[in-house]
Amino acid sequence: MANSNNDFRILDKDLSRVSNAESASVQLGQSMIRLGIAVLFIALAALISFGAFGGHPGLGIIVAGVAVSAYLALSIGANDVSNSLGPAVGAGAIGMTSGLVLVGVMQVAGAVFAGGEVTNRLGDGIVIPMIHGETSGRMMLAALLAAATWISLATWASAPVSTTHSIVGAIAGAGITLYGWQAVNWPSMAMIATGWVLSPLLSGLIAALLLAFFRKRIYEQQDRQKAARRWLPWLIGMLGVLFTLNLFKLALGFAALPSMLAALGVGALGWWYAGTAIDRQFAREQSPRAAMKAIFALPLVISALAMGFAHGSNDAANVIAPLSAVLLASDGPVDSIAAWSPLLAGLGIAGGAMLFGRRLVHMVGSRITRLNASRAFCVSVATAATVIGASSIGLPVSTTHVAVGGVFGVGFYREWEDRRAQRDRAPLPDEEHKRRHLVRRSHMRTIFGAWLVTVPASALLAAGCAWLIA
Repeated sequence: MANSNNDFRILDKDLSRVSNAESASVQLGQSMIRLGIAVLFIALAALISFGAFGGHPGLGIIVAGVAVSAYLALSIGANDVSNSLGPAVGAGAIGMTSGLVLVGVMQVAGAVFAGGEVTNRLGDGIVIPMIHGETSGRMMLAALLAAATWISLATWASAPVSTTHSIVGAIAGAGITLYGWQAVNWPSMAMIATGWVLSPLLSGLIAALLLAFFRKRIYEQQDRQKAARRWLPWLIGMLGVLFTLNLFKLALGFAALPSMLAALGVGALGWWYAGTAIDRQFAREQSPRAAMKAIFALPLVISALAMGFAHGSNDAANVIAPLSAVLLASDGPVDSIAAWSPLLAGLGIAGGAMLFGRRLVHMVGSRITRLNASRAFCVSVATAATVIGASSIGLPVSTTHVAVGGVFGVGFYREWEDRRAQRDRAPLPDEEHKRRHLVRRSHMRTIFGAWLVTVPASALLAAGCAWLIA
């Protein structure tokens, strides 16, 4: 009997090894399939441009520019989808797969229907007035390749970084290599650095203060339903106002008055929704926490979709404008490609999100700190408020930095609250004190490190690419 039991244990271990090997093989196979789809998308974009402009004298740089732009779009989607979807997935308001699909559709819609206005503003202000000529085209091609490479490396390391900062750093590095230090607009770089530092701090502060308000005015009240009925309609209405302003004014470029009227209308709708949902959910759910999760689910999903649309409209410019600069510098068919480049950017961003976005969504939604419905709501409000506030005063900010700053603000506030509750208790051992960190320090170091080196790293990569291409 002993030998029989030992044989079973050995068999169990062998079966476990086989199961683990099969699981690793399946995961590797899925990764290779996703990578193959991405390569196929890049190749298809290059092939279409080759067929459409086969007789053009600058065919080589046209095909190269389109292929690298497709790669950049995939990289942006893989990294930046966490900004919009992370809080909603972390709170359990929407599933990962359905969220990626819905946000991907909204990103395509944003790029196609609203990307042109943002691209025109970016191009007229930064890219298009550059010196024409073959050297300028090679500079932008090197910048595109370097930015895409850096964003891909950051995504592989699970570090949400600013795609805009990556592109700006890459353009600066390639420009310095080919034109010298005077080619860089240093006051503009200083403004970007200012927004880079201030925006996550401001977002974190807003998220922490809002969470403190939730704890004080709702969760610590004896009658949570009454407290929620009093405050939640106004808070959800405020979220509707902020995201509508973000969508209509910043993404669609509407004037201030129509944007404000639309925002007030959506805010009133959110106020009405919250008021009618609170009593129904508290009567239906056994737990107040479950009721709160159900109440916040729809606003969080709508916020994720609105951010996906805004992201598609804004970040399409990061693909289209440099591509236009490459073609313009080489007398390429800018007008012809402008007709379908928003679709290329939108499909690439959406494809990158659906193929490779899970890693960063998990990071922002659950691995930095745990998010529930109310915490995710605080992050969403802080993100929208900071982006709108910074844009109103002309301060360029990264939505990635803003969203992640809000997540850190919520986590550090919870740590501070936990330590305050421990003051009147016996001191904890050092091991237990470290274990009670609610913000994972290893992820924090990875993210902050990536933020610090994004501009110089992308600049160095672009300098190397420009040197090789020149």
